[in-house]
Amino acid sequence: MPDTPQFPPEWFKRQDESPDSEFYSQPRLVVHIDDATIEAIRKYLGDELPPTGVVLDLMSAWRSHLPHDFAGTVIGLGMNATELAENPQLTARVVHDLNANPVMPLPDEGFDAAYVVVSIQYMTRPLEIFADVRRVLKPGGTFHVIFSTRMFPTKAVAIWQAMSQPQKRGELIGAYFGASGGWTQPAFLDRTADLYADPVYIVRASKLPVT
Repeated sequence: MPDTPQFPPEWFKRQDESPDSEFYSQPRLVVHIDDATIEAIRKYLGDELPPTGVVLDLMSAWRSHLPHDFAGTVIGLGMNATELAENPQLTARVVHDLNANPVMPLPDEGFDAAYVVVSIQYMTRPLEIFADVRRVLKPGGTFHVIFSTRMFPTKAVAIWQAMSQPQKRGELIGAYFGASGGWTQPAFLDRTADLYADPVYIVRASKLPVT
């Protein structure tokens, strides 16, 4: 994390500070949100992602929550090789620990869009990660941060757990966009399927062209 008073280091402390590579070494072939919420995410991504574009599935696992007929190129970057290997929608797979190294082994301006599903709460260096997502996106490319209420509490950062209201969490993600620089004004969306489903919210912004 860059040293900034807006984001004090204690915000990004976790109950379990052991290396993430240890925590994620065992594959977890389960979903963490309910079926209605997964379908809501699929519909959202189907509506918003370029249908034949190159897309980055950030903090990916064994499911990408994309429409079943998505025809684009999907690069999955995640922590567990077994989980990534089980994901049938990935075109290519990259095992990489963003908290250990927020600079991804990916080319500049190689992606039309990027998204992260229910994992933003685990980022301990979000400004650096958001800046690197901006680097790998083409000008005008979109970054979609999708979140719910589920989490591994021992690995979620302190500031996320301190903010229980979705609007406040959305404002936090918006602040990540703002502080990392080079993005349009973030938009906050509620895509919760119904009263009985896990809630799902999105904060998204686009990469500004270099001036």
